[in-house]
Amino acid sequence: MITPPKSKKADYLSTNQVRWCSGCGDYHVLSALTSAWAALELPRHQIALISGIGCSSRLPYYTDVFGFHTIHGRAPTVALGLKLAKPDLSVWVITGDGDGLSIGANHLIHLCRRNPNITVLLFNNEIYGLTKGQVSPTSPQGLKTRSNPTGSVDTPLNALALAISSGATFVARVADTDLAMMRDIFQKAHQHQGVSFIEIYTNCVIFNDGAFLDTQKRQRRAQTCVILKEGEPLIFGTNKEKALHFQDFLPTIRSLKTDKKDSKEESSLLIHQPNREDTTYAYALAKLRPPHFPLALGILRQVQKPVYTHPQSQAAHPSTSQQAHTPTRSAKALEETFLKGSFYRKPQKKASKNSPY
Repeated sequence: MITPPKSKKADYLSTNQVRWCSGCGDYHVLSALTSAWAALELPRHQIALISGIGCSSRLPYYTDVFGFHTIHGRAPTVALGLKLAKPDLSVWVITGDGDGLSIGANHLIHLCRRNPNITVLLFNNEIYGLTKGQVSPTSPQGLKTRSNPTGSVDTPLNALALAISSGATFVARVADTDLAMMRDIFQKAHQHQGVSFIEIYTNCVIFNDGAFLDTQKRQRRAQTCVILKEGEPLIFGTNKEKALHFQDFLPTIRSLKTDKKDSKEESSLLIHQPNREDTTYAYALAKLRPPHFPLALGILRQVQKPVYTHPQSQAAHPSTSQQAHTPTRSAKALEETFLKGSFYRKPQKKASKNSPY
């Protein structure tokens, strides 16, 4: 039997010219995502990218898989409909902080609470890049832009806190400069049963350059970020000299003795456990911010819950809803339904001169 060749990153890239600004963090995400697909050996015809509007939402054009560039904020609803109709597809939602957390925030909330087997990649650059630099829902207070010359007055939205409180069962945060972490988390997100929500800090070199300096350089990242690894203590610092704790639900930082090992001290360290059913721990990690506390990077939450397939299927078989699938109609039947539906309109005749329209 002939062994098929292993997949390569280039197999998933289209021939379209990539039209992001030079130095944009989205290039790194595209590279990490296609590398993850190659490592997973995913067939191209089993991948579907559903995007909204914005710089990040151009990504489907640059991949050689199925893609749908939808309308502003509605990518989650289109993705859910696709997953119900074709449950065997690996469905990925590509969205940004403006597209997903402003006009599309309500759809994102309901996608998380329903827990379908869909992966959401939210590119967060804390700015509206495609429309030339307006403040977004995640822009920090005081940020001055062309539309807010005196500085933003709104409290920024925390994407991970929203996803966790909405019921997302896999929640992670990565930086665009850490390709190894992105590849690893993308693979784990695909393997997770249920909705996976990944926030990616992407630097916009044109309208918000330097927004994520705390995560970009390794030396600075060691001081300002805690890398989450399951079963390992929450320690950070250049020499791993600091430990993160929670006391009375409030975060605290302890200094560690780095010159010698202390078994009593080691046993008292807080161990990262993303599989906690209660959301309090993951929510607290999501809210941490420099300069007072380290930024949490990695998988904050990963739990197993029933996967949303079809309301009727879940109601009839709640205990087996994770394995249940909606019967898949043929591609021809789906095409005919689409052409008969509201998305398709025959060209209308020109209105007469006497017509008020």
